[in-house]
Amino acid sequence: MSQKTSPTPPADLEIKDAQLIFNRIWKELEDSFGVENLRFPKELILLGGAPGSGKGTNTNFIREVRGIKAAPIVISQLLDSPEARKIKAGGGMVGDEEVLRLLFHELLKPEFRDSAVLDGFPRTNVQVECLKMLYDRMVMLRRQFSDTPQAHHFRQPVFHIMVLFVDEVESIARQLRRGQETLAHNAEVRHAGVGELEEERATDFDPELARNRYRTFKEKTYDALVSLKQIFHYHFINAQAPVEEVRRNIIRELDYQSSLELDPRTYDTLRHIPLADEIVLQARQELVNRLDGYQVQHRELLQAVVHFVQEKMMPVIMRYAVTGRATINTEETLFHDTLAVAMLIDIFSERGFQAMVDIHRLEIPEKVDLTTGEITTRHKRVYRMTVFFSGSKIRRG
Repeated sequence: MSQKTSPTPPADLEIKDAQLIFNRIWKELEDSFGVENLRFPKELILLGGAPGSGKGTNTNFIREVRGIKAAPIVISQLLDSPEARKIKAGGGMVGDEEVLRLLFHELLKPEFRDSAVLDGFPRTNVQVECLKMLYDRMVMLRRQFSDTPQAHHFRQPVFHIMVLFVDEVESIARQLRRGQETLAHNAEVRHAGVGELEEERATDFDPELARNRYRTFKEKTYDALVSLKQIFHYHFINAQAPVEEVRRNIIRELDYQSSLELDPRTYDTLRHIPLADEIVLQARQELVNRLDGYQVQHRELLQAVVHFVQEKMMPVIMRYAVTGRATINTEETLFHDTLAVAMLIDIFSERGFQAMVDIHRLEIPEKVDLTTGEITTRHKRVYRMTVFFSGSKIRRG
């Protein structure tokens, strides 16, 4: 299909009315592709951040975590016209309409039908407003085609905003370091005749241009990204840390998978229920407090429970270490005190085990009055203790 595009005005003369820009581009898309073919990705992960914050470094990592096969869409690579290069070399940004037109056409490619990672978008308030309009238009398309055979092509969109942040000093240092690494790499490629040359950005060699690029991000892009916090799933990542720590933070942010698949309104309804990780963290602190309390307030009882665990339970657990499960039955009167049962469970939890205690109350016949037929019984308590742990992987398929 041919793509009709209108001439884009120079950046300094560009119309800043987001609605007008969006409507003009959308009309072009309808004319070029047809409404039934405006099939944008279900999931968009928009990766923004300060220059040198590691967007390029972490893009492929995010794709791996999310299982996204399509290559990332790097906005700076889309803007490859001579005019765009001149603006970028001075630390500025290309006009919004050109950015949006190129991006929307790219997003309609079949390889991005399920998911896409955008590196460096949105960067301005106009782009933010057009992103909101794109989301709304995708929702409208979903409704329009909901009762047609094409409904499966128009799924509920999910937009994800991820911001990597470093301060000005770190950003400038990383930009200049990247420039030196690029020069060394390109020199080696030219010398050996093997490999691909990397882009040499003017801002990576001049501290003032690097500083200007960072301040452009702070003054125009950062606030634009933050404004999306109330609408889409938003993740702020402190990228000052080493790469491995940053990636752990990214994994933690993306770990709650359903937030990526749910309609944002549904997610907003559920978000008040705490995540499992949050509960575990709180439970761990409460466990510590309880154990310390036992030591101070019930020291003798705690020592008795620990002795029972060491002498009666651990030999059985060690015998069944391969299976990862051990069960011990006991009538130990120590556990008539319910606090002792709670202590036992907490002790195992602190040591990395999972313990369950079932109390069976039995009536045991002792004698029968042959004259009256009355049966005399005694009450018996049996504590069934089951301990779970990570067993050996030997002979496991």
